[in-house]
Amino acid sequence: KLCEGILNILEKDTKTSCQVACLEALRILSRDKKVLVPVTTKGNMQILMRLAKLDAVEDPLERVSEFPVIVEALKCLCNIIFNSAVAQKLSLELNLAAMLCSLLEKCKDQQFVDDIKCFDLRLLFLLSLLHTDIRSQLRQELQGVQVLTQALESSLSVRWTEEYKAAEDRDRPPLSLQETDCAIEALKALFNVTLDSWNVHSENESHQFRYMAAILRHCLLTMGPTEDKTEELH
Repeated sequence: KLCEGILNILEKDTKTSCQVACLEALRILSRDKKVLVPVTTKGNMQILMRLAKLDAVEDPLERVSEFPVIVEALKCLCNIIFNSAVAQKLSLELNLAAMLCSLLEKCKDQQFVDDIKCFDLRLLFLLSLLHTDIRSQLRQELQGVQVLTQALESSLSVRWTEEYKAAEDRDRPPLSLQETDCAIEALKALFNVTLDSWNVHSENESHQFRYMAAILRHCLLTMGPTEDKTEELH
């Protein structure tokens, strides 16, 4: 009932601070599978998707004040999808993967969106791990390899000297913690999406995989903020 009450509040047009507090409470509660059973419905998923800007509206991410709400809603969706088979099925019906790819596109060339990107990528990783149909959808319909490779390229701030050769800068400072976490989530999702890609059929696919290989090589030459994070990245 507590979860239902929180979702009833979130369905209304409340203040940003109230939305963040409600989402933080729901995120903690959503770690319990038993709690999720009565609240994992299509309507409740749509409430969280709307708050996470995972909808068909093409509005750009302009209001920085809304960013904490987007991040917390994405965190809630991560917990719910990880802990609920019903939510995993609903995510396909609600076209969640396509909405996540669209949100990643909105994050391009934007400031202060690293946390949004990171949890968007984490949710794509979870969906591609837990639902084989969504893994196929990402690969075949949503250009998932291209979308995720571009997210990885952006996180690593790759500069190119040739078509498939990234610039090597030995004096480059380590990645920030946020950049490293984004890169790690992109790598995990890429692994899932390319898991069955042992046979490359088209010229475009060949280009994508050569492009990705160059970025992966650059990744291995990149340092994270700490030794542990560098090891996790590699």
